[in-house]
Amino acid sequence: MHTFALAVATDDSWIQFDWSYLLQNFWTATFDGLTFGAIYALVALGYTLVYGVLNLINFAHSEVFISGAYAVVFTLTALGFGPNAPNLPLASIILDLVLACLAAMLVSGLVALLVERVAYKPLRDRGAPRLAYLISAIGASFAIQYLLFNWRGSNAESAVIMFTPKPVFDVFGTIIDSQQLTIVIAAVVMMVAVDQFIRRTRLGRGIRAVAQDPDTATLMGVNKERIIMSTFLIGGLLAGAAALFYVMKVPAGVIYNGGFVLGIKAFTAAVLGGIGNIRGALLGGLLLGMIGNYGQYLLGDAQWTDVVCFVVLVLVLMVRPEGILGSSLAKVRA
Repeated sequence: MHTFALAVATDDSWIQFDWSYLLQNFWTATFDGLTFGAIYALVALGYTLVYGVLNLINFAHSEVFISGAYAVVFTLTALGFGPNAPNLPLASIILDLVLACLAAMLVSGLVALLVERVAYKPLRDRGAPRLAYLISAIGASFAIQYLLFNWRGSNAESAVIMFTPKPVFDVFGTIIDSQQLTIVIAAVVMMVAVDQFIRRTRLGRGIRAVAQDPDTATLMGVNKERIIMSTFLIGGLLAGAAALFYVMKVPAGVIYNGGFVLGIKAFTAAVLGGIGNIRGALLGGLLLGMIGNYGQYLLGDAQWTDVVCFVVLVLVLMVRPEGILGSSLAKVRA
């Protein structure tokens, strides 16, 4: 007869809770978590938009993101960036970063459109069941991932340092630097712009109409195929912007399978905030970034960050599957 023991951390066990360490580093964990959370939020918006329109999860979105990250690295390398921060005027650095962001958005947008045309449209034309879409998206994800593997190999790309973060101000003894502010402010501005775009523009009204009732929207003259393509494109553009911020934060983190874990975190953020809700994606991303960092400091190891995020996903699905805000894209009012 076998006996099983459950290890609960109290002394020298494999897991320990260090509350004093978390409290000592609370503000550091918070602001760094907000930085990563802003990146999660931008990627999460791609999941939210596709789910709002098609009621499907685009599991190839993580590869859309990592394709943009490769574009960032290649663009900045071509512009002379490398493992050390460049000695350039501020205006030149900003211009180079804008060019890298545009390149990443272009690549991610094109990859997102390719996924929609190859993995989704043929299934829609045949009236395929939902399970077929899921399998097709996972297949597209692995196909892109291993195309990147065959092209660039299994090693991460060389680090690309964009600039040296400068202290900006102090909050309770914690220094907030220019890198953190750049990522958070830019991500929030982009999210607000997309929210207003969906609410106030003609294309945004079309997206909301298809999300609410695709058949009636088609009868009213809305081009459903154009709306679906636009939705994938917007999600891809935002994933490209997120790729720039990701490389800014993790300069040596671009690898062929590097989008997988971040993609699941972004999906968790979308679920946490309320998948289908644009503002929920922002809220969920920021919250998840902080929660993951708190877990890292509480448990004393950065590897616990991913575990904490995935536990959050399970708990949200068990307790409140509709998420915090819990309203769909179709319910957004103009």
